[in-house]
Amino acid sequence: MRIKTIHKLVLKAYLGPLMVTFFIVIFVLMMNFVWRYIDELTGKGLDAGVIIELIAYATTNMIPLGLPIVMLLAAIMTMGNLGENFELLAMKSAGMSIMQIMKPLIAVVILMSIGSFFLINNLVPYANKKMTSIIIDIRRQKNVMEFKDGLFFKVNDDMSIRVEKQDPETGLLHNVLIYNNNSSGSMTTTIAESGYIRLSDDKRFLNVTLYNGNNYQNTRNGNWYTKNSMRHDNFDVQEMSLEMEGYDFKRTDNSDMIGGSQTKNITELQSDIDSLDVMVTEATSKSYEPLFKDNIFKQDIQVLQIADSLKKDKSGFKDVNFLDSLENLPLRRKHGVWSSARSTAFNSRNAFTFDESTAKDALNQLYRSKNDWHRKLTLPISVIIFFLIGAPLGAIIKKGGLGTPIVISVAFFVIYYIISTSGEKMAKEGTWDSLTGMWISTMVLAPIAVYLLIKATNDASLIDVDWFYNKYQWLKRKSAPVWLPIAKRITSMPAWRKMRERVKARKARKALK
Repeated sequence: MRIKTIHKLVLKAYLGPLMVTFFIVIFVLMMNFVWRYIDELTGKGLDAGVIIELIAYATTNMIPLGLPIVMLLAAIMTMGNLGENFELLAMKSAGMSIMQIMKPLIAVVILMSIGSFFLINNLVPYANKKMTSIIIDIRRQKNVMEFKDGLFFKVNDDMSIRVEKQDPETGLLHNVLIYNNNSSGSMTTTIAESGYIRLSDDKRFLNVTLYNGNNYQNTRNGNWYTKNSMRHDNFDVQEMSLEMEGYDFKRTDNSDMIGGSQTKNITELQSDIDSLDVMVTEATSKSYEPLFKDNIFKQDIQVLQIADSLKKDKSGFKDVNFLDSLENLPLRRKHGVWSSARSTAFNSRNAFTFDESTAKDALNQLYRSKNDWHRKLTLPISVIIFFLIGAPLGAIIKKGGLGTPIVISVAFFVIYYIISTSGEKMAKEGTWDSLTGMWISTMVLAPIAVYLLIKATNDASLIDVDWFYNKYQWLKRKSAPVWLPIAKRITSMPAWRKMRERVKARKARKALK
């Protein structure tokens, strides 16, 4: 009963910081997303529901990036608060080890690690598809119609409007000029002293009201010099309603445009990897095999013809260097050999460049698919490792709150992010294998977690200076028999004694000054 009560206390102390840090980290990451797409979201009259939906999908995509630092920060804050309030000391005095104290937290972290796998494997690909589809629809939508004084505004491919001045309070436009080129070939120019031009509420029509103006219509029935007609009208008030396209937001199915590896689960990625392996092998064989057989190593009897005197010597046949045999060929034949070699190399380069693009694209897709396959497994493991780093670290430093834990968490996360990004880049370029590139950050941080667990279990300080000093003294004693004779031999050399004398003389002169 006593242990269960303590476990409830530790669990309650952990869940609070976990929720707080989760919302703080996700909010910071979401601000980065908002600032990235702020230009595309503003000025288009989007509904609040569309923006909320986009942010919800983007938040889901940000969770895998922020979850490791959330686990690290929450663990440091929890164990730091327990240590700072001497609750951790009381539990240890009752005979509980650090692993017994963290037992409920480890169970929660394992459950969160399993949940993170299903999150990145099932929910994140779906959210990525939806988010990308909404962004594509937003980019298709045109901006809200805004007129600038003295500048033409292109409404669509056929119509352009110029306004001399616009009243910011009433929206009245002065000296309006409208050019409208119809698809039938006629062109209408409208000039008005003032008017109003607004989009309808559903953004499907352009409502135009003009005052005191003229219409000039040029109709083309055939050749411009034989069958043109000109029409001129005056008006006091003219109202038009033109059908518009592209200003209203429309949701479309963009699934055919979204097919990246980030939108697939681990089963689909494995299927893609198998298919891409076959595709890369076939594309590579199509590129390299003809290159070697038909271009580079194509046998030409006239080029490879060698004088008989070069083939034998007194001892019989011998190996002949082709470049050496060129020196014994006539000048005309030598020029033909070099011309043929240059032409073959040029044709080979063109053929290889043309065929290489297919293999290169398939290889890049294969690398990306392998990286995303491994990413779905590295996230659950990184969640556990960051907790195993944060919990013992908080127990050692015994500092709660947000100050010290944030500094330590950011430092560890920056190291993790730099290593993982560098490894992923190497794997994406094919320099490293995907297994090495995607797991290198885990391999670097895992020994740190083990080291901190050992230190916290033994109630040792983070860095034992005495241990390092004793090791230094031990190495010094062990290396003394080797280095002392060498040092004595160097100091007994005349050049060494002269250098010491010059140093002493320089110090003496400085002392006299």
